[in-house]
Amino acid sequence: MKFNYKFQNLLGTVYRKGALLFSPDGNSVISPVGNRITIFDLKSNKSTTLPIESRYNYEALDLSPNGCTLIAVNEEGEAHMISLVSQTVIHKYRFKRKVRCVKFSPDGKHFAVCKENNVFVFRAPGPYSGEYNAFVMERVFHGAYDETTCLDWSFDSKILAVGSKDMATKLYPLEKYENFRICSLGNHTEGIVGCFFEENNYDITTISRNGQTCIWECSIEPKDLVPLDVAPLNKKKRNSSESDEDNVDATKAPERTEEELTKALSEMDVNSQENDKAINKLFYKRLARHYLADDVRKENRDAILTAAGYHKKSKIFVTGYSNGAFFIHELPDMNLIHSLSISEQKISSIALNNTGDWIALGCSGLGQLLVWEWQSETYVMKQQGHSNNMSCISYSSDGQLLASGGEDGKVKLWNIHSGFCFVTFSEHTNAVTAVTFSGNKKFLVSSSLDSTVRAFDLIRYRNFRTFTSTRPVQFSCVAVDSSGEFIAAGGQDIFEIYLWSVKTGRLLEILAGHEGPVSSVVFSPTLASTVMVSASWDKTIKIWDAIEKGSSHETVELTSDGICVGFKPDGQEVAVATLNGHISIFNVKTSDQVAFIEGRNDLGSGRSETDLITAKKSLESKCFTSLCYSADGESLIAGGQSKNVCIYNVKEALIIKRFEITQNRSLDAVDDFINRRKLTEFDNIALIEEREEREGGNVAIKLPGVRKGDMSARTIKPEVRVFSLQFSPTGQTWAAATTEGLLLYGLNNAYIFDPWELQIGITPTAIRQSIKDEDYSNALMMSLKLNESKLIQEVIESVPVKNIGLLVRDLEEKYIQRLLIVVATFLENSRHLEYYLCWTQHILTLHGPKINAQKMLPTLLALEKSLVRRNEQISKICDFNKYTLQYVANLGETFSKKDDPKLEMDEDSDSEDGTTFQQNWEEEIEHIFWVQLLSQSN
Repeated sequence: MKFNYKFQNLLGTVYRKGALLFSPDGNSVISPVGNRITIFDLKSNKSTTLPIESRYNYEALDLSPNGCTLIAVNEEGEAHMISLVSQTVIHKYRFKRKVRCVKFSPDGKHFAVCKENNVFVFRAPGPYSGEYNAFVMERVFHGAYDETTCLDWSFDSKILAVGSKDMATKLYPLEKYENFRICSLGNHTEGIVGCFFEENNYDITTISRNGQTCIWECSIEPKDLVPLDVAPLNKKKRNSSESDEDNVDATKAPERTEEELTKALSEMDVNSQENDKAINKLFYKRLARHYLADDVRKENRDAILTAAGYHKKSKIFVTGYSNGAFFIHELPDMNLIHSLSISEQKISSIALNNTGDWIALGCSGLGQLLVWEWQSETYVMKQQGHSNNMSCISYSSDGQLLASGGEDGKVKLWNIHSGFCFVTFSEHTNAVTAVTFSGNKKFLVSSSLDSTVRAFDLIRYRNFRTFTSTRPVQFSCVAVDSSGEFIAAGGQDIFEIYLWSVKTGRLLEILAGHEGPVSSVVFSPTLASTVMVSASWDKTIKIWDAIEKGSSHETVELTSDGICVGFKPDGQEVAVATLNGHISIFNVKTSDQVAFIEGRNDLGSGRSETDLITAKKSLESKCFTSLCYSADGESLIAGGQSKNVCIYNVKEALIIKRFEITQNRSLDAVDDFINRRKLTEFDNIALIEEREEREGGNVAIKLPGVRKGDMSARTIKPEVRVFSLQFSPTGQTWAAATTEGLLLYGLNNAYIFDPWELQIGITPTAIRQSIKDEDYSNALMMSLKLNESKLIQEVIESVPVKNIGLLVRDLEEKYIQRLLIVVATFLENSRHLEYYLCWTQHILTLHGPKINAQKMLPTLLALEKSLVRRNEQISKICDFNKYTLQYVANLGETFSKKDDPKLEMDEDSDSEDGTTFQQNWEEEIEHIFWVQLLSQSN
């Protein structure tokens, strides 16, 4: 098995904090997700997380007008210039202070950055500015008296408006102008939240934290802005016929009397007044003031305005408040169009797309991201991660779906390909401790601390069974047998295992024997076996066959408390992680220990800011809390109270690879050492509380002994943890439920040269020559040995359809598995669907009886996953065509009716607009055809 896993996607978290953006085409939303950036494609319903990671959480974002360059600034002031074409960081710049806002100019030549009470203007690299050095500073403005909060550019990129906490909005010219310097707009009583220019003029709208909105009118038109080096418009041009004496200064003429001198001075005053009238000075007049927060404060007196957005073309003005309500007004009359409350948490960011139809709203408290279409009053996208930590995950049997359970009591289902959550079950009233799919993927089972185990139907998406015990028990683990008929769950406060029947919902058996909390329960994955293994804190694992033999069991002693247990896919071995950081592997039939892994040093440990002991000493208390076998059973993946995930070879008991899931310093316990800058003569500065005037404000030290969720009002940093790990049944990906969300890692074979039984004569030239000679069998075998995916695809697609059966029949058995996994991969992405289905049919028909299902299970599951996905895609197109044809048929019947008096007209006769019914019908059919063609191409 290969281990070149690379980060693929981030699920479970859709928004943390910071600015939201729409792409220039308006079809995608760019959201900062911690120290990563996710792009949600609303047209194709797919999310993609960029393979870029910052050292701290991103806060300020902006996208260039051409959509190619993204500037992202994290909370420590480090700016990343990201190319969305190559999806890489092309340049970094450190502002060394917090950046509130960053904004590109409409012409794409500059971008401005708000830092403290300053505004920095940089030349943007690219074809617009002709500058290819990143972060070349051009201007710096120091006009604000307090911290700057927001900014906006005028439509011609000549004027920059900057709002700050000093309750004023400053206007700065990018260049020097004759009739404009720096202008300040006041009349607010709290800090400015947003300032917005109009589309084709310099009129501006400002809004403050208390909801006061001021509309300002500019005194001049954009064309009247005069650069400093341009002469006044009415200055007299020098005439060639005039002599040099006409240009002599009247005040300095030597031969003038007092009367002549007075007359000359008066003429100069008149000329200067005429020049001032010709060059109109730029100033602003307040047209109106509106108090938008009054409507909100009728229900909540403490509500404040937290975010604002404005669409210049449609003049749609959106405001969001701390109580989760948002209002849509139309400027300049401030007519209320729509209002809605989406939650009880504050709205952190608002963005509008290029047409003004979609509004993106982000709530940092809930991690919620919404895209609202205000005209139809419908959700384009509504996504929310777990409001608390994600505690457990599970893959479906075909690897298409992922289920996650959280400490917020919710169970969510995620689609691996789209990255979206498509259903949420909220029946549990306490933290979910474990989730698992049935073998036939018909239902999902979850256990919770609310004393229930619930089964959810994956067809109707409802809770169809609720399993309870004879007395209240906090269930810490759950398992479903391979047939999907029995469910077992272990207790945390009562040390028993409960067995139910799925069909009847009855409690069949109570298995007693453990003397400590039951930490993990798992059934054998093979259909022929009903063996169940449980691990407990009583330093034992017990092997049960409760379905056949009842409460009789076999006990295996451990060296420490059992934390989690996992079965090998063939059902022969079981791995147990213990509290002392070891992993032990036992044979299920003989109960003998076959392997032992000492992994505590591999797990590693970071040091929290408030820890009084070193990371090395803290490592002694760390252990693996989750483990899982790979699809082929040769490897074991394990993780726990650390940022590291380890993959071990079971046979050799050696670590193969270690993954560092994050480098986000916004989380705690990432580094092994405390930064020396935080160490003073009075020891660690993090141990010194700096409270506000009100008692209990800004407390940054955890409660003693709290390991999971601190329910008090404390501003502590969450610690990096790996709560659950799962290998995909196909063996191509693995998932980790962490503090940052659900991370997906997949195999990347694009740049790996990994041949198989390679010989000297096997070269790309020889393979292509065999294709020319129509020696397809030899060409296919050589390409499989060379193991280059593009070359294999070239060989396979060059084989005529009539020769596929004969070619597959002549292949040896050792080539079948490799060919099947290649076909499964191409079937998922290729447009030649029927062609690869012919390959699949011949392989399974001719070699099906010879295939070892247990050995090739990951390959068969990958093939099933590809077929299911293509079936879903084709079914959508077929449904669209079916309903389109029905519509066309009904439309034809409508136009062909002659008895209806409303439609009683000859087909060739003209309608009111001069067109015939036949022409209307043909235009409608043509319109439907183009809509269908575009939808299928997309």
